[in-house]
Amino acid sequence: MTVLVLGGNGQVGQELLRALAPLGTVVATTRSGALPDGTACEAADFNHPDHLAALLDRVRPSIVVNAAAYTAVDKAEQDAEAAFRANAVSPGVIARWCAAHDVPFVHYSTDYVFDGAGTSPYREDEPTAPLGVYGTSKRDGEDAVRAAGGRHLIFRTAWVYASHGANFLRTMLRVGAERDQLRVVGDQIGTPTPAALIADVTALALQHGDELSGTWHLTASGQTSWHGFAEAIFAEALHAGVLAKVPLVEAIPSTEYPTPAKRPSWSVLDNRKLQQDFGIELPAWQDGLKQVIAEIAADR
Repeated sequence: MTVLVLGGNGQVGQELLRALAPLGTVVATTRSGALPDGTACEAADFNHPDHLAALLDRVRPSIVVNAAAYTAVDKAEQDAEAAFRANAVSPGVIARWCAAHDVPFVHYSTDYVFDGAGTSPYREDEPTAPLGVYGTSKRDGEDAVRAAGGRHLIFRTAWVYASHGANFLRTMLRVGAERDQLRVVGDQIGTPTPAALIADVTALALQHGDELSGTWHLTASGQTSWHGFAEAIFAEALHAGVLAKVPLVEAIPSTEYPTPAKRPSWSVLDNRKLQQDFGIELPAWQDGLKQVIAEIAADR
């Protein structure tokens, strides 16, 4: 069995290369044709969707997992065409190839398909209402995958982080080591979700016997604010010896940290459907944080 992982250099992509290895031969793609460690891999440029079918014809995968995306949320506001090519047009091309060849397609989406005006965890069947270009492009990508008519597993996730890559946790550890005080947004609520959890659940879902197709919310369990997440990061980092001292963290409103793209203030996704359908228990977000900090501590 050949598993094609598109976006093998991203946070989720790197974890997928590990988690999917027991399923068969894993073929990775990146835009440059090289993985972060310099290893050569297939090249796939989502800025040129018309080139993707040739790659698929050559690799002839048994499963396709798409972890590639345009994720620069603020830049997307001025670069809408590139965001839509990567997040909507390209997934549609891949999904149609997969449907024509009877190949299951895993695609990742985001809490940004919702407007964040809710007060209870979003269910999969609730209406989408993205606030900006990035969320709209991801919503359109979901629609394109469904419209292709093949077997698909769309996993919406949120607040993704890992011990590697560019993410909130790594930023906090860097600036926390440099400063005595930080100001972090306290009125945006979501669920920090490790990339490793997303990859592990994907592997389990692909091995599930019922060959399910649809959309699921794949996050850790529970909720916090960015401020709460920052405080938890520093507490764990101090405990694990990753930081010798930690800063004072002040909660600020989103209005004091303006960004070109508006963020959803409520990003909590209801993950019960995934747990029920696949028989998987999704752990509390604090458990994932402990594991990622332990990973960082072990590498030092």
